[in-house]
Amino acid sequence: MMTGVWGWDLLIGIAVALLVTWLVLIVALAVARPRGGLLREALRLLPDVLRLVRRLAADRDLPRGVRVRLALLTAYLAFPIDVVPDFIPVLGYADDAIVVTVVLRSVVRRAGLQAVRRHWPGTDDGFAVLARLTGLDKA
Repeated sequence: MMTGVWGWDLLIGIAVALLVTWLVLIVALAVARPRGGLLREALRLLPDVLRLVRRLAADRDLPRGVRVRLALLTAYLAFPIDVVPDFIPVLGYADDAIVVTVVLRSVVRRAGLQAVRRHWPGTDDGFAVLARLTGLDKA
């Protein structure tokens, strides 16, 4: 769709590119989401997981790449603009839980079970759910 006016064509192009990028991110979140009832459990664990992320990010014994991922995750969670806005019921916070789960899967694979267990602030049952979310229970 061309308007013949350079400025409008540019704005329309940027809007379409942003919309396509947003749709791709939504599809990526849907593919990466925890299966079954794990998403609901992940939402319940979010406060403990946030404390875990902070503790892991502060651990100087972990590889720099792990700490960088955790710092980027913290920045994403602190940033007021999300892929799915938080004011949308359930889905607004689900995207945060999915992003946290994906990053923690990566961190667990690199840092290992002992580091995550050492820093886990929650209950043993909560850690069991975290293990299922991140794939630790298969390791």
